[in-house]
Amino acid sequence: MADTMQFEAAAFTALGTPREKVSLPSAMFDGTVNVPVMQQAVKAMLANQRQGTAYTKTRGLVVGGNQKPWKQKGTGRARQGSTRAPNWPGGGTVFGPHGDRNYSQTVPKQVRQLARKSAFNARAREDAVLVIDRFAYAAPKTSQLHQLLARLGVAEQKVLILTDGVQQNVYLSSRNLPKVRVLPYSDVSTYDLLWSDVVLVEGSAIGQTLAPVAEKAMEKVKVKKASAPKTPKAKKAAETSKKATAKKAAVKKAAPAKKQAAAKRAAVTKAPAKKAAAPKKKGK
Repeated sequence: MADTMQFEAAAFTALGTPREKVSLPSAMFDGTVNVPVMQQAVKAMLANQRQGTAYTKTRGLVVGGNQKPWKQKGTGRARQGSTRAPNWPGGGTVFGPHGDRNYSQTVPKQVRQLARKSAFNARAREDAVLVIDRFAYAAPKTSQLHQLLARLGVAEQKVLILTDGVQQNVYLSSRNLPKVRVLPYSDVSTYDLLWSDVVLVEGSAIGQTLAPVAEKAMEKVKVKKASAPKTPKAKKAAETSKKATAKKAAVKKAAPAKKQAAAKRAAVTKAPAKKAAAPKKKGK
């Protein structure tokens, strides 16, 4: 166990205006980081998402193979009774899955709580926990949330927003932002915390009631649009197009030289031949 520590987090308004720092509750943020417990909790969560519906057919379930492929004796080949035996292509599968496997894992409640606490402390040690005084969204507005992230400098990072209870407008505002997740503070899991790069926590969720601050409307921050990651097919297409354009450029450069050479050859071949001497007239 790590020594007890006291953490402070930077605080901001819902528009991104900096405020005085806020001390995080020592009951949750005491410096404890237990990596094996976090690994166990994440592994169990991912395992519990598996359906276990993989299914293979035995030789009795594969269609066909009722007739003996060739007679028992006299062919010189090994005896075979069916083309759906496991040693045949297209035959049945031996000892394959039958859709009845259960991948679920159970983790004790105290272990889950310790893993969640360790994940919070891991982010607090990195100064990746920020406090927002209050998310007061009258209506869903993606641009408003995006501007807040841009002012905090985390628009291009994976951001986890923890609200005090269910806040539908904040959730709807984040649905179109691929790197943002919104959850109630009480429902966050170890996996969600470790997935994120930055955690934004609403002040009231951790027992910090921050007085409202008078602030003016702020100018919009320009945010670079993140380009979608290229698929292997798109990369290949881009490479081939680059090669094609380079080839065309090389051909264009070489064209004048070729034309000059061809003109020279034509000039040599079309040069006028020497006039033949006129035949002498014979005397009468």
